[in-house]
Amino acid sequence: MKLTERKWFYPLMYVLLVIIAFLPLYTERPYDPRQTQQVILEILMVATQPYAAWGWVFHVATLGVIALSVWKPQVGGRAIAAYFGLNYLVVAAVQTRAQTASYGFAVHTGALVADVLLGLLWLWVAWKDGLRISWKDVPAWRWFLFPLALLTFWSPIAVEGSRFVFDFNPLLLLTSPNYGLTYCFLTPVLLFLLILAWPQVNGFAFRVTAFNAVLYGLFNQSAWASPDTAVMAIMHLPLLLLGLLALLLARFAKQPRVTNA
Repeated sequence: MKLTERKWFYPLMYVLLVIIAFLPLYTERPYDPRQTQQVILEILMVATQPYAAWGWVFHVATLGVIALSVWKPQVGGRAIAAYFGLNYLVVAAVQTRAQTASYGFAVHTGALVADVLLGLLWLWVAWKDGLRISWKDVPAWRWFLFPLALLTFWSPIAVEGSRFVFDFNPLLLLTSPNYGLTYCFLTPVLLFLLILAWPQVNGFAFRVTAFNAVLYGLFNQSAWASPDTAVMAIMHLPLLLLGLLALLLARFAKQPRVTNA
């Protein structure tokens, strides 16, 4: 019996992901643990600003690897896995640390560890050729999930003072820095592609990515607590919903035909 087929394996993996998510933050100036969400918010508010001009690169690159998977399916899945693996490493380097006004230099430790692990995991999937997308065989109902992926690819949000607001500028479809530079908006696009491809997805990577998405999707629903951040709660619904659906597919749908775990 494979290790991943043992009953205790995935519950153990999920517990480890929860532990990673709750790793204490690093801050230059001490913070009250009750202020954890405030520290994270300050990191997120400023971390990607220096790299905003590069937002278009991630949009174009994502469309490029998807186009490759349509043109040459035999190599496109590997390209998608490798691209998202590298993108997670970029997110780890860019989004998880920042010089904040209240706490000095701060690091979102759990997110940093999770992003690095996801990056390495999807690079491994690419190496093992553990993702194939057969576009002609995608069940029709799965295409109804496209608006969720499109919303985070577009990332139509802006910051006005301390308030998040919607900004439906169509140019953001190709220029928004929030997509390729942030975990919570990058991951729904990957999950959508994985759901389209299932069951031709490495089962271990599929489940780990989905569960981690559910974790952070749930964490960010706390944004409903303030009118200033309610928009972010809405924007994190694709992460939560696609993560939940992926877990359900992994649990109840036909087992993967392409798997290396």
